[in-house]
Amino acid sequence: PQTAQTIRRIALTLPPPSLDDQTDDWSRLQTALRRQAGIAEVQISLPLLRRIGPVLREGDWRVTVILDTMAWDCPGCPARLIDLRPGHEPEDAPLWGAAVDVGTTTVTVWLVDLLTGQVRAQVAEYNRQITRGEDIISRIIYASKNNGGEEMRALALETINELLDRACKRVRARPEEIVKVTVAGNSTMMHLLLGIPAESIRLTPFVTVVNHVPTLRAQEVGLVTHPEATVDCLPGVASYVGADITAGVLAAGLDETDQVTLFMDIGTNGETVLGTRDWLVTCACSAGPAFEGAGVLHGMRATRGAIEEVWINSQTYEPTYRVIGNVPPRGLCGSGLISLLAELFLTGVLDRRGNFNESLDTPRIRKGAHGLEYVVAWGEETATGREIVLTRVDVDNLMRAKAAIYAGFTVLADQVGVPLETVEQVLIGGAFGKYINVEKAVEIGLLPDMPWDRFEFLGNTSVRGAYLALLDWQARRRIKEIAARMTYIELSADNTFYEAFMSALFLPHTELSRFPTVEAALGG
Repeated sequence: PQTAQTIRRIALTLPPPSLDDQTDDWSRLQTALRRQAGIAEVQISLPLLRRIGPVLREGDWRVTVILDTMAWDCPGCPARLIDLRPGHEPEDAPLWGAAVDVGTTTVTVWLVDLLTGQVRAQVAEYNRQITRGEDIISRIIYASKNNGGEEMRALALETINELLDRACKRVRARPEEIVKVTVAGNSTMMHLLLGIPAESIRLTPFVTVVNHVPTLRAQEVGLVTHPEATVDCLPGVASYVGADITAGVLAAGLDETDQVTLFMDIGTNGETVLGTRDWLVTCACSAGPAFEGAGVLHGMRATRGAIEEVWINSQTYEPTYRVIGNVPPRGLCGSGLISLLAELFLTGVLDRRGNFNESLDTPRIRKGAHGLEYVVAWGEETATGREIVLTRVDVDNLMRAKAAIYAGFTVLADQVGVPLETVEQVLIGGAFGKYINVEKAVEIGLLPDMPWDRFEFLGNTSVRGAYLALLDWQARRRIKEIAARMTYIELSADNTFYEAFMSALFLPHTELSRFPTVEAALGG
């Protein structure tokens, strides 16, 4: 993408002081910036002020200056000095930045060369906060007790900092070289990361402390990047629609399309946006982490060793599967779970309520520690030597997740008076796999039954939006405008969502007529 980067790296050569020129070091540096780079005013922190003298002399009055020339919340303010390095750095040397998506279940980091826009490393890991609660409500409650808030902040920082370190090792860089970070995430994740009390998010009338976080420095936040690095936390809309969705709308181009578009983030919080360039409405519902592989016995992230697609023989009930990396399987990622659930349903292994059919003549269905289960892979096939199974508890978690997401977008469409059949495109974001099999997602009732060519899977739109904002101040401004334009609809205001959710707790739905292609497949 074209970069309109606010971070600048400038090589300066300063005249050394003498008995005839006893200008102080800071004034000398400011004069050089003004004359050689056209930078009229510069702000500096005390830690950097302490380093000026030694760095200028170490570099023999040749230095490289790293500046942030504009903050989104103070466009007319002076440039801010981030770093001063002895000598002149090569023009083609990378200038490191990071785009971070702090998901409820998964944290993703992209390490980016700010000068070329090239993503040089991509890493992801489960959010360590998940050990204190799988959903945002349980984490808010945990954070409000004793020293829970500080613990939650520490767990988020541990996850992010470890990923920054891992990404840097891949390109033989050091985290301290990172000079700019953009952060996307839902409102709760943003509050917990910054140590801001989040209790008001879960209590009526569901209000955040802040939606537009001011520009911060890494030292304040606790990141292992350069201490003076700019940290830009992207803006949210409401308690349950945060910066992950405003960034996602930017990445999806929803704010620039004339087509009536349904954008959904198939993640823990099931956020949905409906609209065009002229209007945007949004809602959220707690779907849980099942589609990201958490809360499922043998679930995992979409990495090497994850089963990502499953086919089941309708006569023998034997599975065939495809594994990321073509290696022995370790577990099931989100796309694999969607595929498996659909195949189990269509072959009659599961009924419409999600119950296993015990009467089928197959060793794949058996009683396990968690009740009935289906064996996807025997121990001798797997990387761990342990069998990979789908339990009845797993099925329940997946059905609740898909029911919440389906209920969310159907209620949203009903409330704004847009029939689903008039939606021209459905854009799907999420960190649950490298792709989504639309046919299978429709068969379980996760996606609406409409022509497949209307669907497009975009991957992790939250981190992509953060990446675009990292590179381009105009993209950052667009995210701010998107946040201001979105109308949030609170689903808990009445029983409509609950009723829609209960109706969707079937495969594919209580009203089979909503899914004519599935009805035809079952009839056949």
